[in-house]
Amino acid sequence: MKELEKMVSGALYFVDEEVRKSIDKAKMACYKYNQLPPNAKEEKSEILAHLFAKGGRGASIEAPFHCDHGTNIHVGENFFANYNCVMLDVAQITIGKNVLFGPNVSLYTAGHPLCATERCTTLEFGYPITIGDNCWLGGNVVILPNITIGENSVIAAGSIVTKNIPSNVIAAGNPAKIMRSITREDAMFTSEHYAQTQKK
Repeated sequence: MKELEKMVSGALYFVDEEVRKSIDKAKMACYKYNQLPPNAKEEKSEILAHLFAKGGRGASIEAPFHCDHGTNIHVGENFFANYNCVMLDVAQITIGKNVLFGPNVSLYTAGHPLCATERCTTLEFGYPITIGDNCWLGGNVVILPNITIGENSVIAAGSIVTKNIPSNVIAAGNPAKIMRSITREDAMFTSEHYAQTQKK
């Protein structure tokens, strides 16, 4: 099995020439993307369409954006990521439709052996990340490898997600914990209501 195949399968792998070429190709694509002016929407869409495995053409990502390979990233319709998004996609990253990322959101599928002897050999591994439809990740959220976030859930700003999060909940903290379910009352929440709660 080739090192690139090992990488995607979740097995330990080395960064050989083939893996390095994939990384370099993604770096160049990200560099071009990040140098474009804000109004170059068509050019940006074209870059993401070639970089991502699925859904890049419809994605809206504020520069700068960085990823390892791009070929392991699948995004649904109406995906938006704010500034400084990082996706270390040595394993599959699957993002549903209508997903919002605040600034500085980081998705890390990559990992290294805990034992220093193995780690010094430059062995690496990766586990997938899945984010369901209609999720909102606040600014500075970090998602660690092998995590699934259920649909409609909200991850509060600054949270580090170390365990799976079910659907229809709000999670917050380091490590992120479920704070409560999202209820019908939340559907009534408006900007006017938010302003009133801040005055109290």
